[in-house]
Amino acid sequence: MSQSISEKANQYSVLIEPPTNRISLGLSELWEYRELLFYMVWRDVKVRYKQTILGAAWAILQPFVQMIIFSLIFGRIAKLDSNGIPYPIFTYAAIVPWTFFASGVNQATSSLISNSNMIKKIYFPRLTLPISSILTGAVDFLFASSIIVVLMLIYQVPLTWRILALPFLLLLAFITALAVSLWLAPMNVQFRDVRYATPFMVQMWMWLTPVAYASSNLPAPFNQLYALNPMAGVVEGFRWALAGANTEPGIMVLISGLMSFVLLISGLIYFRRMELSFADVV
Repeated sequence: MSQSISEKANQYSVLIEPPTNRISLGLSELWEYRELLFYMVWRDVKVRYKQTILGAAWAILQPFVQMIIFSLIFGRIAKLDSNGIPYPIFTYAAIVPWTFFASGVNQATSSLISNSNMIKKIYFPRLTLPISSILTGAVDFLFASSIIVVLMLIYQVPLTWRILALPFLLLLAFITALAVSLWLAPMNVQFRDVRYATPFMVQMWMWLTPVAYASSNLPAPFNQLYALNPMAGVVEGFRWALAGANTEPGIMVLISGLMSFVLLISGLIYFRRMELSFADVV
């Protein structure tokens, strides 16, 4: 006997329920939607450079100009200690991961609002939106990293085995950006002025991170407290891996990693709690 229409409909229907485990990242579901995640990253990359004069050169020009300004003000005028490293390399090795972090946070904060039509019409893991916004910055990171290779050739700074730590440090920067975005993106859905406050907050965060200066320039109590800043370990780690800084950032990276993990778990709980109302409020 052939199946009825209702039985066939039930056979191929999928029931979508609210998440019950608010601590889990939902990695299995994200893996199922990996093609959507790839498409979002590719879409954002094309939109970022569409109808631009310089195109991908903006990813190089912005940190390069920032390096020149820092080198003139802090290197030539203020004459801050750069741990024996040429100041352009010293500061550019910190600007590149910081730009990746800052750009990711700024873009991911507005990701839910920018994709409000998708949220209202179809179901997909909402986590793909902030994740794709941050991953888009990885393309800029690759372009900007080419300049530091040129600087190292000019100043004759050799590469060492330390560069093997770069993928782990970049992963820590990604986790930190995602952790902060999991807090700010849902807040931006509820309070739309969060997107205006985010660039200011990120700018203040940069001055609290040893980007233009070394943490060793600070008095003893403060340079130890800097490890509580998740991006401090990333920045000092990049300098150690690329520029050959003498200060080993092992303890600082460990503490920064723990802080990022705490932010990630708490941000995920908050994101999952607010996720249930995204389609109604966005």
